[in-house]
Amino acid sequence: MAAPTPDRPGPLNWALITALGIVWGSAFMSISLALEGFGPITVAALRTTIGALTLLAAGAALGQTLSAIPGRAGWASVAAVGITSSALPFLLLAWGLQHVPSAFAGVAMGAVPLLVLPLVYVFSPEEGIGPRRIAGVALGFVGLAVLIGPGAFAGGGDLAGPGRLACLGAAACYGISSVLTRRAPPMPPIALAAASLLAGAVLLLPLAVVLEGLPDGAPARATLALLYLGLLPTGIAALLRVRVIRTAGSVFMSLVSYMVPVWAVIFGGVLLGEALPPQLFVALGMILAGILLSQWRSLTGARQGE
Repeated sequence: MAAPTPDRPGPLNWALITALGIVWGSAFMSISLALEGFGPITVAALRTTIGALTLLAAGAALGQTLSAIPGRAGWASVAAVGITSSALPFLLLAWGLQHVPSAFAGVAMGAVPLLVLPLVYVFSPEEGIGPRRIAGVALGFVGLAVLIGPGAFAGGGDLAGPGRLACLGAAACYGISSVLTRRAPPMPPIALAAASLLAGAVLLLPLAVVLEGLPDGAPARATLALLYLGLLPTGIAALLRVRVIRTAGSVFMSLVSYMVPVWAVIFGGVLLGEALPPQLFVALGMILAGILLSQWRSLTGARQGE
């Protein structure tokens, strides 16, 4: 059997990317359940710590330990990636999900590819952003306006609006972290992922202890949700992501952006019984259409600058 390539990713990579869409789509439901027993900072801190320990163990087994981080410049880059890919977005999501349904957060995360494009225009102009991509970004941002606009979600109290902004802020952090990750010095991918999560944990754990104190107990459902969140969507999913990118390429990996919002809506509506108003589905459709339009060249091989 031929080795997988970007042109022929193979059935295993299709299975892995589908699994990643499901796992990352379930993360928002897991955060909502973990918040039943723990404060938002504690959820973010323990999620990051569990994920870091998982990747440190995997890195030790695969020969990608923290010793591979190249000096002070490497650690400075790792710290920046850790803040923008784990510490800050995990904290914003955990706080925001106290006030908005998990499906909202999932749809907001679907906008990450759209938020990346303006950063690419500034920091990687050689990739090219033509009229088609601009149209895709515009369509996606109209979807975001529908998502966050008045009446997008009934209820939620006075903090529903800030909760929506927190979820979109987390999406923006992921966009920034993708640029920082690309600009990081060369280092083994598992070592980079483990070190960035470790940096996030170092920031979040003291903050959780000072502001929320040590947990009084460990409710079963919230604890299981937190363990799942740290092991799968935070830790093991990073390993699967590395495998897909190394064998099938980053363009193929970007397809997961279409899957995560859909699964988040399914988990939130079916398993948590969240009310999902029509505006959510309108926003979801517009965001996914904007991603498809803006990423059309990468997915079909069309010429740059369209």
